[in-house]
Amino acid sequence: MNKPSGASTDNTTSKVTRKVSVAVIGAGTAGQNSFRQARKIYDDSIIINEGFWTTTCITVGCMPSKLLIAAADRAHDANHSTAFGIHTTTQIDGKQVMQRVRDERSHFASYIKKQVDSWPDDKKIAGHAHINEQGLIEVNDELIDASQIIVATGSSPSIPDGWADKLGDTMLTSDTVFELTDLPTSLAVVGAGAIGLELAQAFTRLGVAVTLFNQDKRVGGLEDEDINNKAIDCLSRELTMHLGSKIQDVGTQATENDKGSSAFIKYKDSAGELQQWQGEYVLVATGRRNNIKQLGIENLGVELDDKNRPKNLDKKTGQIGDLNVYIVGDANAHIPLLHVASDEGYSAGSMVCKNTDDAYIRPPAIPFSIVFCSPQIVNVGKLLPEIQQDPDLEYVIGSVSFDNQGRSRVMGVNCGLLNIYGCKKTDRVLGASMVGPDAEYIGHILATAITNDLSVKDMLDTPFYHPTILEGLRTALRDVQHKMEIPYQFHDTQENNY
Repeated sequence: MNKPSGASTDNTTSKVTRKVSVAVIGAGTAGQNSFRQARKIYDDSIIINEGFWTTTCITVGCMPSKLLIAAADRAHDANHSTAFGIHTTTQIDGKQVMQRVRDERSHFASYIKKQVDSWPDDKKIAGHAHINEQGLIEVNDELIDASQIIVATGSSPSIPDGWADKLGDTMLTSDTVFELTDLPTSLAVVGAGAIGLELAQAFTRLGVAVTLFNQDKRVGGLEDEDINNKAIDCLSRELTMHLGSKIQDVGTQATENDKGSSAFIKYKDSAGELQQWQGEYVLVATGRRNNIKQLGIENLGVELDDKNRPKNLDKKTGQIGDLNVYIVGDANAHIPLLHVASDEGYSAGSMVCKNTDDAYIRPPAIPFSIVFCSPQIVNVGKLLPEIQQDPDLEYVIGSVSFDNQGRSRVMGVNCGLLNIYGCKKTDRVLGASMVGPDAEYIGHILATAITNDLSVKDMLDTPFYHPTILEGLRTALRDVQHKMEIPYQFHDTQENNY
């Protein structure tokens, strides 16, 4: 493998403060895993980090959002139990809700901090790293020559140009929303991806007046139109959504009592009519961008595309071509999910160790995403448009509705649809898309089946306990098998699960 482009030469060696075998830049999930692996072989490995030394997941992502959702679900169940003959009144203490989010977040973060604290002080550097034209890492007062570099600098919220200045203190992102000390009275959420959907629904269930905007008539990143339409149907029963809306301007204006300012959004609705929203905060959830633009990564010979994604990326290890450079986790913008970042970090850390017996490369994760709204949204394996664009794939779609599925109806969560994409040639599951109850568990079963190359028959030969929501998966698998015209004991895809 080649040394990083522009690495130290004789006329720069005298300026170098230290030479190391491996330098990891970024201490999130991918970076920490890379560093742990690299240290197994190279004791001189270092890790450089700017900002918090925990992870995006714990600090501003998965965990605080799920803590908020947990509170919201408790409130929702209490407020919507009349159909079960349970009549209650609830009082939501917004300050206590947000305090628990932060307290529990600190609890989770303490385990990461304990691990970081166990690393030698001279192996971790707090500061902003920049790679200069000689391929050396500049950080604080140091100039570091690293034989191998792993970039794991994560991502940050993507904010439309000018919005931060126009909205000022009324603008929130997923990086700042959990610092609220109390629940707002009103909130606009811009973006109906995973972050936007989860937070919009959670705040709605906690009594906040929420309006969700999205420029496309699409939610949760769904690309299967049937699943997308069903998701909109289910979610719009409690969420105020303006899908297909085009935001024209944002800003602030004085409140009626002149005690501060409120935010506004001017937009064209799906019919093209100019409208205006006004409220306390605007939560911008328009995606995240990788943090490598200002790193100087091009000085290592790395080329980026027009979206700052590295070219020549080995998606299994994060290696860039034949360079001794690895870009992993959210930094490579491949699949920005924690379990993928974790696997890529392990793999990159193993590669720099030459994959000795003390380090190993994890297999690449199949595409698998979950949106923890209610009902949940899951995509696993190949997406439908990807399958449809492959002329060599002969596929069928097996489906099940959860609107009248036995256990789902018992629980009062009977709104949903699952589509499974099966390959007629191989009798294997290519992928699936779902909105519905227990989607996170059904998604895991399908991901395990795809990873372990199980056939549809193999899956149907396993037990499905009655009465469970998971019986819906069996119904969809039977539909796949029936459409493949493969003989099997059962062919009734509309069986009752009660």
